[in-house]
Amino acid sequence: MKVILKILLVICGIGIAIFVGFIVMIQAAFGGFDKDYSVTELKENFEEKRAEIYEVKNYINKIIPPDKSVEIEFSKNNTLGIFHLKVGGRFDSNWDVKISSNTTDSLLQKLGWTRGTLKTLKEKLDNANCIGITSGQPCNISFQRSGMGRYSFNLFDKPIADSLKARYNDGCTYIMVNDRLVLEYGGGAIGSQCFYNLE
Repeated sequence: MKVILKILLVICGIGIAIFVGFIVMIQAAFGGFDKDYSVTELKENFEEKRAEIYEVKNYINKIIPPDKSVEIEFSKNNTLGIFHLKVGGRFDSNWDVKISSNTTDSLLQKLGWTRGTLKTLKEKLDNANCIGITSGQPCNISFQRSGMGRYSFNLFDKPIADSLKARYNDGCTYIMVNDRLVLEYGGGAIGSQCFYNLE
């Protein structure tokens, strides 16, 4: 009887260990242990890197053709986690694209860019302590990721219209700092869809 009880306890112990290990693996895979950023930290980074952030915005506005838009996020030095392109109303979605690939070359050609353009963009983003950019109005500059969530700065060329202020200051996805700067948190497919820390 004692032997059977010991075997059952060992099996239960192994089962619990496997379950806990599985939960930890899932958390790690989806960024459960990544740093969450507060609104204060985003504001501080913006103030510290204001000139560099605006340099990224000015650069993308200078190199993007008027009839096209792009969303780029660097995940590693040799990989674009996101390289979405919109040309003439047609959206081309691309994930985890190697910079040295035919896919990247094809997308760069549509933009009239080179790999050198990407290198310059990456350097400017690094200088701004940021990871990506989406062209357009507002220009969205991706600050950092936490798991699937992404923290961003929305930069408006002109003061936000009164009719849009409620949308861009909902206390969840958007926090309006002033009439030209809005902080944004996009939660991705899973997890919270709002800023964790409004302080």
